[in-house]
Amino acid sequence: MTSFYSQEELVHLGFKSIGNNVLISKKSSFYGINKICIGNNVRIDDFCIFSTGNGGIEIGNNVHVAAYVSIIGESKITINDYSGISSRVSIYSSNDDYSGEFMSNPTVPSKFTNVFSKDVLISKHVLVGSGSIILPGVTLHEGSVIGALSLVNKDCENFFIYKGNPAKKIVRRSKRLLELEVQFLSSMQSIKSYK
Repeated sequence: MTSFYSQEELVHLGFKSIGNNVLISKKSSFYGINKICIGNNVRIDDFCIFSTGNGGIEIGNNVHVAAYVSIIGESKITINDYSGISSRVSIYSSNDDYSGEFMSNPTVPSKFTNVFSKDVLISKHVLVGSGSIILPGVTLHEGSVIGALSLVNKDCENFFIYKGNPAKKIVRRSKRLLELEVQFLSSMQSIKSYK
């Protein structure tokens, strides 16, 4: 017995779209599943929560989402190819108003709340370290890395490593992985043509 859904089970769960070679733990939870797109070669581990509103969630190819990750919000959340989301990361595309001028939480009708929602974009080759929080409206540009236990409330530049609360730019990251991506894709083409 496996703890991952079979491809046939995944098709019947009701995703907007589901790719090939996808491993999703049966211990994960999906809300608004008909607005969630998942690409090829994706792995989602135990106890992850995906809860989307009208914006949906889109996960590209070759993405890993580790255990206990929560991806939640009304606006769109996109995780592009070759990205890794480490355990206990929280990604929000919606946030309550904490000023005291409004009520909060989803049990209260929206006319009494002031929820802020804005798309979150996680670009290619991004890594988000364990326990980090990504807030609404943030773009993590290609190759950016977020150190463990960081709070990201602003966009992060291409190929820089960020860490802290709030996250600050620390050091430039190597771009060698882009050459490796080309080699990887070439090797995948060779395997396909061999078959």
